[in-house]
Amino acid sequence: MIKVGILGGAGYTGGELLRLLLQHPHVQIQSLVSSTQAGRAASFIHRDLIGDIELRFTEQLDPTVELVFLCLGHGNSKKALDKIPKTAYIIDLSNDFRLCKNARSAERNFVYGLPELQIDVIKKAKNIANPGCFATAIELALLPLARAGCLKEDIHISALTGSTGAGRDLSETGHFSRRAHNASTYKLFTHQHLDEIRESLLSLQEGFSSELFFVPYRGNFTRGILATIYTRCELSLKEARLLYEDFYKTHPFTHLSEDPLELKQVVNTNKCLLHLTKEKGCLIVSSVLDNLLKGASGQAVQNFNLMYCYDEMTALYLKPLAF
Repeated sequence: MIKVGILGGAGYTGGELLRLLLQHPHVQIQSLVSSTQAGRAASFIHRDLIGDIELRFTEQLDPTVELVFLCLGHGNSKKALDKIPKTAYIIDLSNDFRLCKNARSAERNFVYGLPELQIDVIKKAKNIANPGCFATAIELALLPLARAGCLKEDIHISALTGSTGAGRDLSETGHFSRRAHNASTYKLFTHQHLDEIRESLLSLQEGFSSELFFVPYRGNFTRGILATIYTRCELSLKEARLLYEDFYKTHPFTHLSEDPLELKQVVNTNKCLLHLTKEKGCLIVSSVLDNLLKGASGQAVQNFNLMYCYDEMTALYLKPLAF
């Protein structure tokens, strides 16, 4: 059994981790840390866990933990490193260590944790920088084209995300009265995930220099991401499908669909589904995933499984909502 700690366990990603790890046969949740909820029962915050867990939030990590999941706000993970035992492995869910220029901190070197991109590196890693939710959806839509050297034109992206992507803390744009029956754009062409997307594409297609025009949307629902990506491409639709099927044939969570996609196909799962069409010389790729699972906590558990040589799907056989 691996003794696990969660730093920042009161947020949405921390709650999802608890739900997954409670079902993991090789995990003992040793420590659950929250600076604001110390002393309270985990089920007081995550109320669906009443009867499932007796653990309480604490102010500090148990020193015996062997791996720590960091579920802190962006910019706070780096500050927390000195609170973690030097022998403990880390999986960080913030953006603090995702970029190559930020991957090394003190004595730790973080590996970008997208299994479909570098599974063999993850298996040998001690510190993982979990990818962003938008980044995961967009990278999985483009990586097969990058490996084939097919990204030669500008790439246009629009993506809709649920309110949980903004975190648990209340904000004006996350408030129910603002979000319900509404939609809005934000961070047009400047979203923070663009840098990690570009680095991942460059790792497969040297010299990639196309523009990434990204328009993110806030949706009036709680969880999920629906992304549409298009770029001019010389491949036929049949050739593109064969390319994607070959790229993902050994990856259990990313699949190609022959039919158009809906969010409910992936919400509450660790899957990313992709759909391809070809129109007016452009290859159009649709991508859907659950931002809290494949876009965050589910992918973190997937990386945990790879680091410890467990079956990649352990604790991730999840049922979609369907309707």
